[in-house]
Amino acid sequence: MADALAGAPAPHARNDADAAPSRPRPSPQQLAWQREELAMFVHFTVNTFTDREWGEGTEDPRVFDPSGLDARQWARAAKAGGFRSLILTAKHHDGFCLWPTATTKHSVRSSPWRGGQGDVVREFVEACRAENLGVGFYLSPWDRHEPRYGSGKAYDDFYIAQLTELLSNYGPVVEVWFDGANGEGPNGKRQAYDWPRIHRTVRELQPQAMIFSDAGPDLRWIGNERGVAGSTCWSMVDPARVPHAGFDRPWVGEALQQGDPQGAVWRPGETDVSIRPGWFWHAAEDAKVRSADGLIDLYFSSVGRNSKLLLNVPPTRAGRFHDTDVANLAQFAGKREAIFAGGNLLAGARVRASSSADAHPPAHVFDGDPQRFWMPAAPARTGWIEFEFDRPIEFDTLCLTEAIEHGQHIANHRFDAWRDGRWRTFAWGTTVGCKRLERFDPVRAQRLRLEVEFAYATPALSSVALYRSRPA
Repeated sequence: MADALAGAPAPHARNDADAAPSRPRPSPQQLAWQREELAMFVHFTVNTFTDREWGEGTEDPRVFDPSGLDARQWARAAKAGGFRSLILTAKHHDGFCLWPTATTKHSVRSSPWRGGQGDVVREFVEACRAENLGVGFYLSPWDRHEPRYGSGKAYDDFYIAQLTELLSNYGPVVEVWFDGANGEGPNGKRQAYDWPRIHRTVRELQPQAMIFSDAGPDLRWIGNERGVAGSTCWSMVDPARVPHAGFDRPWVGEALQQGDPQGAVWRPGETDVSIRPGWFWHAAEDAKVRSADGLIDLYFSSVGRNSKLLLNVPPTRAGRFHDTDVANLAQFAGKREAIFAGGNLLAGARVRASSSADAHPPAHVFDGDPQRFWMPAAPARTGWIEFEFDRPIEFDTLCLTEAIEHGQHIANHRFDAWRDGRWRTFAWGTTVGCKRLERFDPVRAQRLRLEVEFAYATPALSSVALYRSRPA
């Protein structure tokens, strides 16, 4: 998928097939990004060595001295866990740069690591390329070390120079991650960030890169760091609700969680959370790493709710992922495989629908081709598909996907089983989007029905799947 992102058309390019033009759709780039499902955050800086979450900006660069930094180990662990991209904290709020920048001495150049000749960003990028993983960067706009922070254009120029180095010297980048962190600098002042100039710089230097922040413009924060997207989650938003990164009002969290079914722009959610209680490595948290089962819960509450999971895994002071983190990532992949290993149990069912548009019959929902889908005859805003077998099947997991390249339209859905002479609901929900996952106690049935109760435009379902999970 990293290759698909790198070669995607520019962000303004749109897929114009079959959808109502009044409703937003993803660019091919946004579509590829969301279908990756899993990305990894890597928090690493002087904080790793001072045992802190936020640095003060006064740290001596000589504290940064990983004894065995191995970015290939990070990339291999990510790939084994099924992750497709990694995002590195090239600079956190402390201002320490993980590459030998020309903008400040507060960087790896002033550390003893690799004799002052090291470049964490370079090693990170080369490791990702070797494993065919996408590369992303986080460059904190808040800099607690830089004296020019809070000075206006002088700091803007400084920050743009750093961003330019990262986006010019390390090859293709798939995501540039921003937040609205905006505390005081060493002079006690705050900086008013020039977001239009920042975004323009990314577009000029990395036109294929997705830009993330709580205000987009391409991707949005999901509104919390717990790993939980809204049970209702639209990929569209009203950009006026969160006009700039760091914007804060009582409704912002809810707006980011849910999106907006009438939103004017496509801005899918990214759900960030750490595998540990903190974002940086702390020895005291080595026994508090999320288990594989805990990671599965995150998968269902993020990817399973139409968002992408960005899971942070912090390297230790040695510069390697801890053995527990690595093992749990691999087990996480194994448990996901066990859920879906038996294949879609609906395949082979006799199927009929309330209606079908030409070339979009109901059997497309279990043929495994994401480019094909069932669509009821226009202008329907509701519809149903029934599945029937010669004998009952048993299942405990439901997976639905909309053909979101044509927009996200489904607002309510229901799945029923025929029992005792009537339909009985075992799963109900609101939005579907890129993926909707539901778990429940095992159900055994011979006749089943998916009903779209309401959609904002004619719905297009690319997949309806039932699975019986197995012990991993």
